[in-house]
Amino acid sequence: MTPRQQLFGVELDPLTMDQTVERCLEAVREGRQLEIGVVNAAKLVNMRRDDRLARAVSGCDLVLADGQAVVWAGRILRAPLPERVAGIDLFLRLLAEAETAGVPVYFLGARQEVLERMLLKVADRFPALKVAGSRNGYFDDSEQREIADGIARSGAQMLFLGMTSPKKEIFTAAYGSRTGARVVHGVGGSFDILAGVTKRAPASWQRWGMEWLYRALQEPRRLGRRYLTTNASFLLMTARELFRLSPSAAPANRSH
Repeated sequence: MTPRQQLFGVELDPLTMDQTVERCLEAVREGRQLEIGVVNAAKLVNMRRDDRLARAVSGCDLVLADGQAVVWAGRILRAPLPERVAGIDLFLRLLAEAETAGVPVYFLGARQEVLERMLLKVADRFPALKVAGSRNGYFDDSEQREIADGIARSGAQMLFLGMTSPKKEIFTAAYGSRTGARVVHGVGGSFDILAGVTKRAPASWQRWGMEWLYRALQEPRRLGRRYLTTNASFLLMTARELFRLSPSAAPANRSH
């Protein structure tokens, strides 16, 4: 078992994409549950402001660096992570593996029309994939137990949550085990991307950690201010942590 790295008080699993996929397949084969949490710069900032979100993410079996900025911060702060494991890339890898292995999956999230468009795209891309069921992500907290029981009845072994934070993390923490799914992965806005509603940043933007800017340019009114605020907070968090870890920040030894 690879020891975890601690970054901003959060324990992250230093895994590559291939190692993560193998962990997921092992969980399915061995009949045990694996809840996956992913963090980017914005989520790490929000976890400091939202105790419920922080507890939900920290309670996951795997916590992965979804954002390139998190990988860079890990290098700077002596908590190295091998690579970014983007939630959408892991999602697509797991769909391919599920299709090959005949593992049934369930999709929970997005608006109904987006979900339906995504299901058509998934059927085209993974024609042999067994879809045990799906449901849109618009429901009251009082419905969560019933939804989890429906997923359990479907027999799905992989559950993908296309919902925003902190809703997906809180659902996973409270009802993930009740769903009976062996792998529970919160994929955020991935349903919208697969459905063609939003565009993913080109690979070059991803490598430079500018995926947030690409998203903000698509929805400047909704996302522009939010991303600028959280990115500034993340830079400040990183600077403070670097200062805390630096030798000069330690109290000087004085001889009397």
